[in-house]
Amino acid sequence: MGETGAFLILFIAALIGANLPWFSERLLFLLPPPGGEKKEWMRLLEWFLMYWIVGGLAVGLEYRMTGDVYSQDWEFYVTTLCLFVVFALPGFIYHHDLRKYLWKRR
Repeated sequence: MGETGAFLILFIAALIGANLPWFSERLLFLLPPPGGEKKEWMRLLEWFLMYWIVGGLAVGLEYRMTGDVYSQDWEFYVTTLCLFVVFALPGFIYHHDLRKYLWKRR
């Protein structure tokens, strides 16, 4: 796998991972939520967990491509967290705005 393939895998994994908590109604994508409805803090916790899972994938791909993992300062993590927020925007908009209108049209 080349650098382009690794970048595409990471990009697609980040897009899917950032949006999964807003499309899934199950807690950690496996369990039904307590009380029958998934709370917003649960979605945010899942989203943050997905950030770290995608970050782990990125570290693994970096190690596979270069043979080393470069240390990063806090600015790198803040930037990637903000990028993950931007990636999550379609799922957030779907869950909080678009889904209501789609259900009304049915």
